[in-house]
Amino acid sequence: MRVFLTGGTGYVGSAVLESLVRGGHQVDVLVRNKEGAARVQARGGHPVVGDIFQRASWCDAAAAADGAIHAAVEHGPRQGLLDASAIDGLVSLPDKPGRFLIYTSGIWVLGAAPDPVDETAPVNPIEIASWRPAHEARVLATAASGVRAVVVRPGIVYGGARGIVGDLLKDAANSLVRIVGSGENHWPLIYDRDLGEFYARLVSTPAADGVYHVTNGGAETVSEIVTALSEHAPTQPSIRHVPLAEARKKMGPYADALALDQIVRSPRARALGWTPTLHSVSGNAARLFEEWRRGKAA
Repeated sequence: MRVFLTGGTGYVGSAVLESLVRGGHQVDVLVRNKEGAARVQARGGHPVVGDIFQRASWCDAAAAADGAIHAAVEHGPRQGLLDASAIDGLVSLPDKPGRFLIYTSGIWVLGAAPDPVDETAPVNPIEIASWRPAHEARVLATAASGVRAVVVRPGIVYGGARGIVGDLLKDAANSLVRIVGSGENHWPLIYDRDLGEFYARLVSTPAADGVYHVTNGGAETVSEIVTALSEHAPTQPSIRHVPLAEARKKMGPYADALALDQIVRSPRARALGWTPTLHSVSGNAARLFEEWRRGKAA
């Protein structure tokens, strides 16, 4: 199958690209420059040099594909604008039998969830994800025109040297870990390779549509994660708890995301036959440190 992918050099997108290539799919990946093109080619993808904000630079490639996966993200003030621009182009593609559109959202649209929630839970986004529900709705509305529309809400991704857990690994290696709040809040998590494999399963499952949560099914607290990572750090790190109000002054709305308490289940994903290979950060701390070291060196 031919797939158009945004964000193929990013954290989530690179895992998606590798899984699709392993599955034998042709993947056309939007990149900004020659450096990105080289990284995509090294992973077996076909680069399309362009800019999400310049729809003419990529819409022909997207239209030629059997479907599209939007996994691009830009951290900063333009994040919502970039997301909207991508959706504008993707929902405007010409009709094509069997076309699919997979949109990458996130579990922060659910808000606080101290008791387990699944895909039927209403959205209640925290500030940093306040714009996402409208984008999810735009993608899902394309089902009315025959598109197989999918929204994926990954948990906090771990594996390699990037992401929130990657930052904790770096901090533990540097002997100082800061926890926003008490650390008793739960983080829904997902291993990057397991997440990539779920996207590949979505592509290959014609009946898959609607909203999917993708988490490893655990309920680890931040303190449990940090304790496990600290046991495998080169030296025992100092752990500092930063009051949420103080963290907000330095980090803005991102502090509330780190302090959010969520237990998120993924019954719809598992109903497709997908099962995560890793079920916790705490139980795989040594492996994750080794992956972090390799990713940092690369």
